[in-house]
Amino acid sequence: MQAMRTVITGTGSYIPEVVVTNRDFAVNQFYDEHHKPIATPSDEVVEKFKAITGIAERRYARKDLNASDMAVIAAQEAIANAGIDPENIDQIIVAHNFGNVVKHTIQTDVLPALASRVKHALGIQNPACIPYDILFGCPGWLQGVIQADAYIKAGIAKCCLVIGTETLSRVIDVYDRDSMIFSDGAGACIVEAKEGVEQGILSTSVMAHCNEEVDYLNMGKSYFPDSDPRVRYIKMKGRKVYEYAMRYVPAAMKSCLDASGESIHSLKKVFLHQANEKMDEGFIKVMYKLYGIPAPMHIMPMSIHLLGNSSVATIPTLFDLVRKGKIADHSLQTGDLVMFASVGAGMNINAITYRM
Repeated sequence: MQAMRTVITGTGSYIPEVVVTNRDFAVNQFYDEHHKPIATPSDEVVEKFKAITGIAERRYARKDLNASDMAVIAAQEAIANAGIDPENIDQIIVAHNFGNVVKHTIQTDVLPALASRVKHALGIQNPACIPYDILFGCPGWLQGVIQADAYIKAGIAKCCLVIGTETLSRVIDVYDRDSMIFSDGAGACIVEAKEGVEQGILSTSVMAHCNEEVDYLNMGKSYFPDSDPRVRYIKMKGRKVYEYAMRYVPAAMKSCLDASGESIHSLKKVFLHQANEKMDEGFIKVMYKLYGIPAPMHIMPMSIHLLGNSSVATIPTLFDLVRKGKIADHSLQTGDLVMFASVGAGMNINAITYRM
């Protein structure tokens, strides 16, 4: 009997229309975690931020769109791209962190689950199509794909829709420098069971550290001294996150590639969570150093410069853009060996080795 492979047969994404540039933040007064005003002029803060993260612009969702709305748009595109009947979808897995957050509020709405809303909006009547959400920090979309792969290999599912969607712009503290990192967006893919094929998921790697690392990303009060302590925003211990990621992510990537049985020399593309340009470059350099060879930096497509960090949406959006030839100097060919890897709140890390 030939082995069953989980194959990505369609992709889609939604890139919000509202463009917010770094100049838009230069008028802000930033405060530190001790609620003290940052003495450095805001325009200098913004320039330093760009030099570190690579972010020049980011996208925010229109006020009439929620995370589930964007998920539906990305899902429709992925379904059309795969050429499938949505009634044949066995599972709808939606990764997010905050559910639907209505513009100008900061209240999370996850009742019903976003996946249930997506199934409803897609008009799927099949009761055997099971929708559910997953909370796994920024690696959520990848974890959804890993879960779909497990269900497919167990013979429980044949076709899954996996979506990452987020409106981080609605949970940021404008007095916090880190607010410049976050953005909105949605990405989706259809994965299907295929027998007797070379392409598909070859190996996966997942790890989590939940000791002192558990609150590296958390919800806390605004840095503004007179803010209402009952209102909480996304907070990040940037240095801790960076150190953690550099310590563990390259090793997890190497473990994943080694488990696939493929050579590092065969790797054509690495799709990394778009959190920080310098950090992502560091991942590639350290992983290749573990193999004792120089890192080919061209292997790493980036979207962070114009799209920012949309959490669970960064990798599926980036993959969709490259797959459809929309990022200069990057393309994919049948047979290419690629890797996906992410890190985020939890702290959680995952990776997938995949043959196109």
